Amino acid sequence: MANPWFESVAEAQRRAKKRLPKGVYGALVAGSERGLTAEDNIAAFAELGFAPHTAGLANEKNMATTVMGQEISLPVIISPTGVQAVTPDGEVDVARAAASRGTAMGLSSMASKPMEEVIAANPKTFFQLYWVGDRDVMAAKVERARRAGAAGLIATLDWSFSYGRDWGSPFIPERINFEAARRYAPQVLTRPRWLWGFAKTMKIPDLTVPNMVATPGDKAPTFFEAYGQWMQSPMPTWEDVAWLRELWGDKPFMLKGVMRVDDAKRAVDAGVSAISVSNHGGNNLDGTPAAIRALPAVAEAVGDQVEVLLDGGIRRGGDVAKSLALGAKAVMIGRAYLWGLGANGEAGVGNVLDLLRDGLGSAMIGLGHTSIDQFSPSDLVIPPSFERHLGVDGVDAPFAPHSSGKG
Repeated sequence: MANPWFESVAEAQRRAKKRLPKGVYGALVAGSERGLTAEDNIAAFAELGFAPHTAGLANEKNMATTVMGQEISLPVIISPTGVQAVTPDGEVDVARAAASRGTAMGLSSMASKPMEEVIAANPKTFFQLYWVGDRDVMAAKVERARRAGAAGLIATLDWSFSYGRDWGSPFIPERINFEAARRYAPQVLTRPRWLWGFAKTMKIPDLTVPNMVATPGDKAPTFFEAYGQWMQSPMPTWEDVAWLRELWGDKPFMLKGVMRVDDAKRAVDAGVSAISVSNHGGNNLDGTPAAIRALPAVAEAVGDQVEVLLDGGIRRGGDVAKSLALGAKAVMIGRAYLWGLGANGEAGVGNVLDLLRDGLGSAMIGLGHTSIDQFSPSDLVIPPSFERHLGVDGVDAPFAPHSSGKG
């Protein structure tokens, strides 16, 4: 048997592609429309260089930090992504892997496993909500998260329902029925390892979303039924953000998907405790810049008032280091751990987290840092036209940091 360990996220992706049925793998591929944003999320990190030292390099590597009240062993947490039924235990596998590496997990309301099971596997779980239905429906879901013991709440409220991909979208059935089995059979039979993983547990992939109901055990809608409800719901306002935050009480509350300085300031006014600079992995409004390009301006504007995280394009530990240098307190990963899950289940997710930890450690050594709070823009080679200063008056221009020692 080949060594299940892999040495890079790129290799995890290659193995996931070989192991998963074509349609399942296709569902994990990021991007909408032309894929401009998904591509820029990756390309932007390649534009940033390091400025390493020669001697006096770091001997200690303190990576521990606190995010949304949770102590974590490295500045990397799991980002909430939809149905992860690529293994029989799905999100529970991810939760266990994150817990074993001492970090937190974001759980999507579109997940395939109930929040109660995931939180039991990793108490450092933040539950993520989309705005589906009215305030009464939202309040019931918030109350379920409270009862389940969620460590924090993540609100993802901006969504343009972009659809259609130039390279084609996979067939995803609404339910696993005879027709779905017939259409998937040619793909599944060529992936016996994946099929055996489900066969030996006597489970089939579950395409329902149990966290979209207010009471555990209630009949859960399918992913597409829930998606339809979401599309028909009114778009939330900033007053809704403040209401949702107040409803959650004094526990940590993150607003995910912030790319503009003006929106970041409005989020602070609404009382959030954290924001995620994110373009949803390129799956939302195509043509939005890479999240890392918007990070410096947002971090400069509100980083002293709320925790600022970066979500989008993280594929190696060096990307984590670059994000910290540009103002993020931590990063969230999505596709990277999904490739690991597809390649080798729970162990594959742990493998990805180990790679990011090791890569971040290498960057700390080369830059002479003993603690992650020592990163600054001076560690990087930043092209003059790299940043995007979104949501401010005047023409968009490269971000110029204040003369506070960070330049």
